[in-house]
Amino acid sequence: MDRAGFAAWLERYVDAWRLYDAVAIGDLFSADIRYAYDPFGEAIIGRAEVVASWLDEPDQPGSWQAEYEVLAVDSDVFVAHGRTRYLTDDRREIEREFANVFVCRFDDDGRCREFTEYYMRKRPDVAPDEPPPAG
Repeated sequence: MDRAGFAAWLERYVDAWRLYDAVAIGDLFSADIRYAYDPFGEAIIGRAEVVASWLDEPDQPGSWQAEYEVLAVDSDVFVAHGRTRYLTDDRREIEREFANVFVCRFDDDGRCREFTEYYMRKRPDVAPDEPPPAG
């Protein structure tokens, strides 16, 4: 895996998410993938379990937008940064927005064998005359 290969993998990741096709999802990951939706939660182990997790509660078609780009490559560690936006029911506005960082490692076949996502939700805009939220 190199930088260009990782960029292509990220495009396939978004396509698999959009399609919710079990084969497309499974092709992204090694048989023994360790997939963590966040750094504190318990990782899902195994391709079949990851595919099942993705398909468990799918997002409605057209209800989200996402784009990711390669942020860094260091030896066998690949890092991506991106944005995910969930849209209102009428698809006219952004309801929720997240900044995402993916930390990945790949096997010799270009399949991800370790995936950890870090994300932060965008805070609502505050009017200039309002004090910032506590905390």
